[in-house]
Amino acid sequence: MKNTTVLISGASIGGPALAYWLNRYGFTVTVVERAPALRLGGQAVDFKGTTHHTVLERMGILEEVRRRQTGGADQVIVDANGRRLTVMPGEFSGGDVEILRGDLAALLYERTAGNCEYVFGDSITSLTETETGVHVTFERGAPRTFDLVVGADGIHSNVRRLAFGPESEYVKFLGYYYALADIDTGFSGAMYNEPGRMVSVGGPKAPAFFVFASEQLDYDRYDTGQQKRILLDAYRGGGWKIPELMAKVPDARDLYLDSISRVHIDRYAKGRVVLLGDAAYGNTLGGFGTGLALVGAYVLAGELAAAGGEHRTAFQNYNDVFRGYAKVARQGTAGPFLAPATPAKIRMRNWMFKRRFLMKAMLKMTDWFATDIELKDYPKLVRTAAPR
Repeated sequence: MKNTTVLISGASIGGPALAYWLNRYGFTVTVVERAPALRLGGQAVDFKGTTHHTVLERMGILEEVRRRQTGGADQVIVDANGRRLTVMPGEFSGGDVEILRGDLAALLYERTAGNCEYVFGDSITSLTETETGVHVTFERGAPRTFDLVVGADGIHSNVRRLAFGPESEYVKFLGYYYALADIDTGFSGAMYNEPGRMVSVGGPKAPAFFVFASEQLDYDRYDTGQQKRILLDAYRGGGWKIPELMAKVPDARDLYLDSISRVHIDRYAKGRVVLLGDAAYGNTLGGFGTGLALVGAYVLAGELAAAGGEHRTAFQNYNDVFRGYAKVARQGTAGPFLAPATPAKIRMRNWMFKRRFLMKAMLKMTDWFATDIELKDYPKLVRTAAPR
């Protein structure tokens, strides 16, 4: 086996999932995560179709994911007076199995922490490739050399920036922002729209979930106070319960704001560095991100093991096998659907939820996208090593 030491940047979903498979195949794995600890809580993520279920089952976590599932809840869409207009069914937003992102991350961490090295509170500052490996420097830790480096660090990937180039070359802003706020709303299961903005309370994403149209903003993604001010400005003058919700934003226990953007990249690998999950094929709120990351981790690790660690062959096969499956992330945008720009478009979106045949057609289409790949049974193709 070649190239047995692997550094993974990112300890959310894709990173630990890849660590699980690589460790199973005999690789030595280190995961570095900028956050000081595992990020618990957060929005709900979902899985749909036989492909997602097969990977979860092969990892041995399907039943545990089902045990921890939140259950997709219906969202009642209301007008400014709180009158019911229509319902967004739970199966539309929650897939077959829905689980809190933090619960899934904890589950994957539990399965890998004993055999893989996790370094929290640190980040990569440089990558220098040599003939035999990648020399890596860190913000805090001492420099180290690894055979391979994986960027599983999200749509704003630090690894992609260092190895491929500036984010502006690979990430397209789609005209919207979203925010997740942990606040006490006092009510649940309701969604309200005004042209260019949406608010949902008690839904699957967070206690309060916001989507709003905007020009591209220049702000510090790690400054929560600044993010709160952006959200307050975006929802000034809003109707329904918006003033009450905005009054609670300054004291929110947790708040996360980010752009709705899409990654465009021709190849997932450059030399000894490869991208996984949102870093390679992200489409914010597109509904497939977690599934793509989990299946991508399975394919990438499997191809590395099948190639005996020969990274050129493995990365090329990963790119060839996965690119067609990830095409769903290269199209569509959730912003105009969740926060339509005009009253007429809001009515049209609501009308769709009242037409059962349209709902069935959309669900059938998403199931097709989620299963549009022929999974190799990698564990049977390679001789697995006993976990360390």
